[in-house]
Amino acid sequence: MLKATIFLALSMLPLSMLPGPAPTPANLRKAMESALPALVAGAKGHAEQKTCFACHNQASPMLAFATARQRGFQLPADLFQSQAEHIAQFLETNRPRFREGRGTGGQVATAGYALLTLELAGHQPNDNTAAVVEYLLKTQAERDHWRTMSNRPPTEASHFTTTYLALRGLRVWGPAAKVDVQKMNKRRTDAQKWLIQTTPRDTEDRVFRLLALKEAGAARPEIAAAAWDLLHEQRPDGGWSQLSTGASDVYATGTALFALHEAGALKCNSPAYQAGLAFLLKTQRRDGTWLVKSRSRPFQPYYESGFPHGKNQFLSIAASGWATTALALALEAR
Repeated sequence: MLKATIFLALSMLPLSMLPGPAPTPANLRKAMESALPALVAGAKGHAEQKTCFACHNQASPMLAFATARQRGFQLPADLFQSQAEHIAQFLETNRPRFREGRGTGGQVATAGYALLTLELAGHQPNDNTAAVVEYLLKTQAERDHWRTMSNRPPTEASHFTTTYLALRGLRVWGPAAKVDVQKMNKRRTDAQKWLIQTTPRDTEDRVFRLLALKEAGAARPEIAAAAWDLLHEQRPDGGWSQLSTGASDVYATGTALFALHEAGALKCNSPAYQAGLAFLLKTQRRDGTWLVKSRSRPFQPYYESGFPHGKNQFLSIAASGWATTALALALEAR
């Protein structure tokens, strides 16, 4: 109650009284112009060095690229096609594994984020995307949701995240894959019930529970309640934290703003969204990036992707992608 009271009082102050740059259109565009080159470098750098798809270096950066392009920002001409081709090759190589329901490392998270990235890149359905759709239907078919098989917080540690990604993947790519519509609808209905009945534990859970409820076609009151549950966690500094005991951070703030906007629960000119933008602007570094320290235990060989922040670069590029997307949503489309 005290936290909510403090934030309410703070959000009623003129934003010019808050520390850091005000979220004016000019400041938002300047921040994005600074952020996009680093995201491009990290996305391209991964594709040049690795054959696998990387959720952190490709998914949220692609969300930022697609949203920025809608706002009139100029990006490399080959960016969307080259990123899509890299992911398509990864799916092609692993198509038998998806067809058989085995998947790849990262399981549903990898499959779902790969389909999301291809969707944003404008990729057309083909045998590879159909195989991933089949995998999403076959895997964990006895459950009423899709569980994560990884423990790499925050990006791969929530059953709500994998459930949202699977639901979106089935909706977008399912019709072209010509899969069993009844099975697809049943998984959607079962997931909706699970989402309504299951309590989120942290910000990642709240963000993707809200997105998944909207994706699953839940009733407006259910979506509104989930939105309030997430909005209530906003801190007096305008940000959100991954954990209730932590300080506000860019990953949690960017994902929260995106989810609240996408669910139709928070307009970009609202005090809460504007305070979140102010937090993002004041935490952006001079090189255009945001630093978020990793709390996952590394298990893969380290490599430099072209994005800064050393061993914190993988969560930091994911966070920077979400932050840039949140900034872009507050600008008018062109």
